[in-house]
Amino acid sequence: MKSLLPYIQIILSVIMVALILLQQTGAQVGGAFGGSDNLSSAYHTRRGLEKWLFISTIIIAILFALSALISKIIQ
Repeated sequence: MKSLLPYIQIILSVIMVALILLQQTGAQVGGAFGGSDNLSSAYHTRRGLEKWLFISTIIIAILFALSALISKIIQ
C-alpha cells in the first residue's frame, strides 16, 4: 500500500486538475479587478453536466486529501 499511494495521489491530482479546468465560470475580465456587471452571475443553479463536474470535483478533492493524510500517517 505504501508504494501504491504516490501513484494514487498523482492520478487523483490529474483528475482534479482536469475537472477544475472543465468547469465554467461566470466571471469576466472585470471580475478579476473587483468589478462585476452582473451580480447574480455567481449565484445560479447547477444542472446536468455542470452539477456532475462540481460534485465530482468535491469528491476527488476529498479523496486526494484523505490519501495525503493516510500517506502522512503511514510514514
